[in-house]
Amino acid sequence: MLIFDRQIALIEHIKHISSSKTTIGFVPTMGALHEGHLSLVENSLKENSITVVSIFVNPTQFNNPEDLEKYPKNLESDLEKLKSVSDNILIFAPNVDDIYEGTTISKHFNFDGLENQMEGKFRPGHFDGVGTIVKRLFEIVKPTNAYFGEKDFQQLQIIKKLVEKENIPINIVSCPIYREKNGLAMSSRNERLSPNERESAAIIYKIVLEVKSKFNSESISDIKSWVEHVFENQINFKLDYFEIADEATLLPCEDKTDTKKYRAFIAVFVNNIRLIDTISLN
Repeated sequence: MLIFDRQIALIEHIKHISSSKTTIGFVPTMGALHEGHLSLVENSLKENSITVVSIFVNPTQFNNPEDLEKYPKNLESDLEKLKSVSDNILIFAPNVDDIYEGTTISKHFNFDGLENQMEGKFRPGHFDGVGTIVKRLFEIVKPTNAYFGEKDFQQLQIIKKLVEKENIPINIVSCPIYREKNGLAMSSRNERLSPNERESAAIIYKIVLEVKSKFNSESISDIKSWVEHVFENQINFKLDYFEIADEATLLPCEDKTDTKKYRAFIAVFVNNIRLIDTISLN
């Protein structure tokens, strides 16, 4: 397992070990790795000649400075987890200056409106930061396949749009949500939860499962009212948003048709820790 903290060193090494038949799998992360991340890495190892994992907490996608400051960071632990999966991984763990070259600002992107819904509405500038760092990492690693989890489904759709609009020759591979035993979607932010909070946060998954159950027989407005009512009665939980949206456009829906794929999206504060989840509805 080789670790690179400078982009030029990684680029030169990949050139040195690559041939015309080499395929490169890439798993971009912000560290604080969990089994969900490791499942992405395992998929890449199975499907590619070379696997690169980046560990970089990207400052430009945090609209809340306190959230950036408190984001869990433990490179040594992350490396141990990756080593438990395979020694045949290239690690890219750069600093901010190496990535941004002295100018830590986002570029502005037009993702055809995908960026204005849900996370984009509640976290201004977030997806400009995501687009900036993902495009930069793609330019450095030049992967054949890049792996992303469906928990961040809006981000996944935006990265697909980024690849399409910027004509980047990369295959984006979406992977199922990895969950804890109680159903809570695995997230680096879960590390900030107390044991009791972590257990009680399982209600988020229970609610999205119930939404899926209700979807065929109840109206979207009734379902949204039900979700809002549930959280009104939950101590230490605050609903940030709940939406049922078109999977392709991410536009919120009021009515259902047979021609669209629908997905539920939810963001919840457990005390001050913000968790998200999503589920396909049809």
